[in-house]
Amino acid sequence: MSEKITLPVSRRTVLGAGLAGASMLAMPSILRAQDKSLKVGVYGGYFKDSFDKNIFPEFTKATGIAVESVAEPTGEAWLVQLEQAAKAGQAPADVSMMSQVAVLKGQATDLWAPLDLAKIPSSSGLIDRFINKYPDGRVSGIGAVSWYITLVTNTDVYKEAPTSWEALWDPENADKIGLLALVSNSFLLEVTAKTYLGGTNALDTEEGLLKAFEKLAEVKSNVSLWYRDEAQFEQALKSGEIPMGQYYHDVTGLAASQGQPVRSTFPKEGGIQDAGSWVLSRASKKTEEAHAFIEYMSQPATQAVLSRKVGTAPTVKRELTDLTAEEFAAVSTDIDPVIPRYDLYQTKSDWLNQKWTEMIAG
Repeated sequence: MSEKITLPVSRRTVLGAGLAGASMLAMPSILRAQDKSLKVGVYGGYFKDSFDKNIFPEFTKATGIAVESVAEPTGEAWLVQLEQAAKAGQAPADVSMMSQVAVLKGQATDLWAPLDLAKIPSSSGLIDRFINKYPDGRVSGIGAVSWYITLVTNTDVYKEAPTSWEALWDPENADKIGLLALVSNSFLLEVTAKTYLGGTNALDTEEGLLKAFEKLAEVKSNVSLWYRDEAQFEQALKSGEIPMGQYYHDVTGLAASQGQPVRSTFPKEGGIQDAGSWVLSRASKKTEEAHAFIEYMSQPATQAVLSRKVGTAPTVKRELTDLTAEEFAAVSTDIDPVIPRYDLYQTKSDWLNQKWTEMIAG
């Protein structure tokens, strides 16, 4: 398997070197030419490498602000580090890219310094859902990048592309499907709600959630693999061993462009759109630099570079970018997406995990 294809995955699994990141923090920046600087936390691996190569140097050129990038460790570990450091008045990174659930959890302890949209004029071009807000309306984060999870198939096994998420329930697909293993990263309750229950607001009540669980439980006989290791599913998809499932649109497209018999389809109910947001630690002393950074990252030209170089979908409105139809299709779609109910993974996490184990993937 070519290295290029499996690496983009690491931005979501965040295989960032926590220890390497920490040891880098301890080293004084002797080589820094500029007075102005900013520490930026990004998902490790391929993602950080792409930003270091394609994005940060251009930002420094445009603003004179040097960037020291920090590889964020996996999962919630970075949130915990930022929380503990902020209590001591320290910021291991000024600005960090965080998952949507982590943004909500940080809001609960007022961890994020409110952002001033007047200092981020390009924020006016963002798609509304990519402005994170505290309950009182203060801005807690700005959409950095987004990506899609779609319905993927092996083209040797499926000559015709499926058109709906209903394919997951089709008895013809018994034992042929690979799905993400967790309630909080597969977003299959949302897919079920949008496909069968009239939309994700069906998940507002426990009764509605149970209906979604019951409907989703019907796919179990079709599922050959509940996967945690993305490379494992990708290999099985390419070989045709598991010829259908949910996977990342950009990574699948990259594999197809390299001659693999795979395709990514945006179902009529929409692909699942997930995202990372830029947040500013309340302990940071670099408010001015942070706003300059988030402004630069929100510019349509920067978002287009990210789409081309990193494979992410723009967080700004499509018409503001200069992406061609082909470039846009490689990373995104105009079909209304399935938007995860991040609020539930913050407020009902234990209950959801328990039901998921009992009814779905246990």
